[in-house]
Amino acid sequence: MSPEGRPMSLSPLNLSGSAYEIGLGLGRFGRDAVHQRLRPLPLWRSLAARAGSAAAQRMQAQVQAQFPRVWDELRGLADGLELPLEEVFLWNCRGDFVQDASVDGCTTVFGPAEGGWLIAHNEDGLPALDGCCGLLHAQPGQGLGFTSFVYPGSIPGHTFAVNARGLVSTVNNIRPSAIPAGLPRQVLARAVLDAESLAQAVAVLSTAGRAGAFHHALGQVGASQLFSVEACSGGVAVREILRPAGHSNHLLDAALDARGQRITGSSGSRQRRVDALLAGVPALLDEARALAILRDTADAELPVYRRAADDPDDENTLATAVFRIAANSVEWRVHCQPDTREVEARGSVRPDPAPGPAR
Repeated sequence: MSPEGRPMSLSPLNLSGSAYEIGLGLGRFGRDAVHQRLRPLPLWRSLAARAGSAAAQRMQAQVQAQFPRVWDELRGLADGLELPLEEVFLWNCRGDFVQDASVDGCTTVFGPAEGGWLIAHNEDGLPALDGCCGLLHAQPGQGLGFTSFVYPGSIPGHTFAVNARGLVSTVNNIRPSAIPAGLPRQVLARAVLDAESLAQAVAVLSTAGRAGAFHHALGQVGASQLFSVEACSGGVAVREILRPAGHSNHLLDAALDARGQRITGSSGSRQRRVDALLAGVPALLDEARALAILRDTADAELPVYRRAADDPDDENTLATAVFRIAANSVEWRVHCQPDTREVEARGSVRPDPAPGPAR
């Protein structure tokens, strides 16, 4: 249990089949939580009110044309939730419209590590979903198998995940001041899970005509590079990570930042604190130090590790994932309790054939 007496756990999900069948399974998994905890929210209602709008129709058409399997997954998700497809689609576009409500926060720490790379990530989401989320192990009939944290009512990919090619993606929310109608950021994040390589993942995130913005930390088994990718409608900034770094919920690239964004007090505080804690880190990052940073509560009002019922962004840390990326494998662990000695889930991905040296 959490310090507040709430459950902190993830339900294991094993789904296979067509994109529609996987979506259907996700919908059935999240149906009760969506109906009881999400649909009553003002954010859900405001998005559902856009169903049928010109912007919504344009975005749907783009997804159907460019990412038909993701669209089939959304169709299955809606059927499993027993809700109109247009309503569920717009919930999966919740970061593609400018709004005051925060959606899915997160903090990531990443960098070179002994024998490869390390990516560690706090998944921050709505406190109402504590204990309602899952860890999906998917084996699609088309596309790559993957493991991903999943929220009720959402397609996978915009949280933390690793696919069968050993490609790791962790995702942080970004809040631009202006967002055009375009490809939903969650759809692009889902498409990354089908990427065979880092280059393919970056190409997906650079797809023209996107709507909302995300930050991705991207690494892969055997790869000689680790990338920080800030992607928004105004452009994509790809930065190779050469020393330990961190990212919260705002754009750090000066050119992209110049286009305007909303930086919450929590995001600003977490970024400054992570940067300060990393300043004294040597060239290599290790798991213990990364977890200590992600569990930091030195700022009682705006901590990195967020469990307060009155968090100003209405977000809590629901899980923490650590990915150790080496020459031949990715070893991963997920923690849901404040004490990181308690492991919620663990696993490894060993692509065959192995790609080769990590660095």
